[in-house]
Order: sequence, then structure tokens, then C-alpha cells
Amino acid sequence: MGAADPVPEHGQSVLPPRPEKSPGPQPVADRLCLQGILYVLHNHIAWQLLPLELGFGSGQTCWRRLDRWQQADVFDQLHRILLAELNAAGELDWSRACVDGSPIRAKKGGADTGPSPVDRRKTGSKHHLICDGRGTPLKVITTAANVNDVTQTLALVDGIPPVAGRPGRPRRRPDSLLGDKGYDSNPHREELRKRRILPVISRKGAPNIKSLGKLRYVVEQTFALLHQFKRLAVRWARRTELHDAFVSLACGLICWRRLKKTRS
Repeated sequence: MGAADPVPEHGQSVLPPRPEKSPGPQPVADRLCLQGILYVLHNHIAWQLLPLELGFGSGQTCWRRLDRWQQADVFDQLHRILLAELNAAGELDWSRACVDGSPIRAKKGGADTGPSPVDRRKTGSKHHLICDGRGTPLKVITTAANVNDVTQTLALVDGIPPVAGRPGRPRRRPDSLLGDKGYDSNPHREELRKRRILPVISRKGAPNIKSLGKLRYVVEQTFALLHQFKRLAVRWARRTELHDAFVSLACGLICWRRLKKTRS
């Protein structure tokens, strides 16, 4: 899936059927709209500044297509398909998963924003991420910046989509979950054990678990990859679902790049 390819290399398109044709100009092609969306994701420009000479259509056209595709679950479906491809290639490490949170600025406010405890209480949001042992993003949740990391532990674990690609039932659970002291909670440990997941989480007031940092560094790398997309490093969308559309698309791009690397 590149800037000119809105569907996976194999399989059917995840795009919903077009609405009934209405009077007026021919709608901009889906592929061109996707290119415009990707341009905004990478370059972090306002929709109205999307260069018309590039042939993507107007910013309003791309914005509406993004909204429609998000409502049709296109980007989450694409992410699941690419995770399955990686799983089939043996590129997912289910022996452990890592969780962490990373705050971002929210310039225009909106839903799921709040005073950031790390940015002089300016309005912000937070990305909560769970990735596999190799740093492949499995699920990202957007909350207000002042939401504690531990509150999203089970939501992240339960939010991992069923990942096919291997014989048997689709995989949804890692064998263990690694977290820093921000995830220290005995009730959450018990809930993880009920899900047959071993909690490997440092306790507050005690020394860190030996070598835990060396295993958890992949989640920081994944955040770095995610926030290389400039539209995600700072939140501009007031509607959380539109911001999450960009997040899911970015996760899909990270997965696609890793899949492409394994096939090269």
C-alpha cells in the first residue's frame, strides 16, 4: 500500500461501495483522495492548503472521504489485514507485548482533550499504545492528556484485533505484558492473569525489574515511528474519530513497511 495504492496487494478492496451517483461533476477517484489524505498525514498542512495542482481534489473532498471511510471502518480493516500478513510471515512476536503512553498537543481542543501534566497544563491528548515484542503497533487509544496510563491497560489488551494468518483460531492475546511503574496495579494484574497474560510490571517503591527497559524500548521506537507522521505529533482535529482515522492509517503504513521489508 503506497501513496498510489489504497488496497492491500492481495485480496479484495476494503473501501465501501460508492454512493448512488448524483448530478454534478464526476467524483474524485478514491486513489487520488487517498493520496491527498496521505499528503496531509505526512506534511501536517491544513485541509484547505492541500495543493490542487497535485490532482488530489480539494481539501474538503479528501476530508469528506476520510470521514466516510472512517465510518466504514476502512482503516482498522486495513490494519487487521496487514497484521495478518505479518503474522503469516512469522513477523509478529506474541511472546510479549509492551504498553506505554505519549502525550501530544491538541491545538484546537475538542473531545478527549485535557490539561497536560507534562506541558504546563496546556490542552492536550495522549496516545496509549500496545505493540508486540518487535514493536509492531497492535492498538492505539486516544484519550485526554491527563488520563493515567494504567486506566487504559485492559482496554488496550482487549482492543487487540483478532489476527489471522496462522493455522487455528486468530490470535488476540500476548503471552506476557510489559509495563513501567505507571501500570502498577494489583487489580489489573489479576485481570491480566484471568486472560492468561503474565504481567511483567515494575512496582512503585521497588527496584525496576532487571532488563525490563531493554525489552520495553521497542514501544518507544514505535511511538517515534508513529509521531514521524506530522499530523499525529500535534492533534488538530476536534473530532476524536477523525484523529483516530489518521492513527489507524499510520499503524497500517508501519505494518506495510515492515511487510514490504520482509518480502524484499
